[in-house]
Amino acid sequence: MTAIQEAQERPRGARLPRSARREQLLGAAQEVFVAQGYHAAAMDDIADRAGVSKPVLYQHFPGKLELYLALLDKHCEALVDATRNALSATTDNKMRVAATMEAYFNYVSSESGAFRLVFESDLTNEPAVRERVERASDASATLVSKVIAEDTDLPEHESKLLAAGVCGLAQITARYWLSQGLEIPRDEAVRLVASLAWRGLKGFPMHPTDQPEEQSAEDSDGASAE
Repeated sequence: MTAIQEAQERPRGARLPRSARREQLLGAAQEVFVAQGYHAAAMDDIADRAGVSKPVLYQHFPGKLELYLALLDKHCEALVDATRNALSATTDNKMRVAATMEAYFNYVSSESGAFRLVFESDLTNEPAVRERVERASDASATLVSKVIAEDTDLPEHESKLLAAGVCGLAQITARYWLSQGLEIPRDEAVRLVASLAWRGLKGFPMHPTDQPEEQSAEDSDGASAE
């Protein structure tokens, strides 16, 4: 149920537990910010959408920026969690790449449109907004880089660079796919982009401890023969 529906079904000013009221206000604010952007949105619009008075809104959030940042924190955390869950869902690296791409495509194609607050904000000149988005992007890339570093001989800084490329590829292609009207089915789009990413990543040598035992034995035999 959306914030609009909740407001329609509940009498204006009806009392809610503080945590429930906060979630209702965040839901209403999200709908307004996604539809109008930060600058065009007004606290009056958000209060009306939530079915509350402005004083009630200000009891929970001192201003529009604080409300926007609370939403941004929520959805940046959701992106990082989605990346973490994708990587931990399997130990197969090819499947990890596909799961990471799918996580970004799912995030971008959510009906809420909340990704626009993170990736298409009209408030990127605000340091607090920029810092949160950069932190979330860095956190996601760090998760991916740890897997790359563990499974290859690449040093940490090179693993992080590749990870940033993987996450950037996922984000940019997912947004482009959405902007083109979903001409390609989501599963097929994920498969295509994951295939591109995996073709690049699989070219890096696996760490010796991660190589199949048979291959390691052959290498040892060859070294002994020499």
